[in-house]
Amino acid sequence: MTVKTPQMSESDSVFNSSDVDPGSNQTGLPVVSDARLVDEARRGDTDAFGQLVLRYERRVVRVIRRFMPDDQMAQDLTQEAFLRAFERLEQFDPSRRFGPWLFRIAVNLTYDHLRRVKRRGKWALFSESAQERTPDPATADPRLHLDLSQEVQMVMADVPEAYRTVLILRDLEGFSTSEVAAVTERSEATIRWRLAEARRMFREAWERRERSFEDRQTDESSADER
Repeated sequence: MTVKTPQMSESDSVFNSSDVDPGSNQTGLPVVSDARLVDEARRGDTDAFGQLVLRYERRVVRVIRRFMPDDQMAQDLTQEAFLRAFERLEQFDPSRRFGPWLFRIAVNLTYDHLRRVKRRGKWALFSESAQERTPDPATADPRLHLDLSQEVQMVMADVPEAYRTVLILRDLEGFSTSEVAAVTERSEATIRWRLAEARRMFREAWERRERSFEDRQTDESSADER
């Protein structure tokens, strides 16, 4: 079986998408800006922060799911990200945008979680179960049964964090270069360079996986013929 390398897309600003658009108000009433809601939340208005949660929650969950396959854990990390953002509102620089700051918190929490999982073994990273698993050498390689999205996540895990973050945010989630720069606190020039490198790393890792799969099929066919 030949698997084509997934094509990475060039998309426009994610903060103007329907998932987080502060201007999408079906009531026709004036829409309160993020800056205004943050200011009110810092003054103790929990309802204002609740509006920020409603505005960003769905997209935060989706971004976290790009890094890990566990739906329940993605929900838990999203709640933790909002809680941490609320606790750190006094540290937020109001001259900057709230969205990138929130996504930075969410991505950092996700990587912290993945590092803990990785210490228990890489296979657990792709388990849909919250329980720990120890790979059985006698069991067939579970990667043979992964769907395309799971395969992408498997290959993504081989891309170093700094590059993986840029690749996921820019190509899979459609963040603009300036937005990725804001989330990662790096210059746009750095983001463009890391994106090119990340695409190369992903492509090479995908091609290695494809060759490995084809070699395995060839070996199995030879064994059957004997």
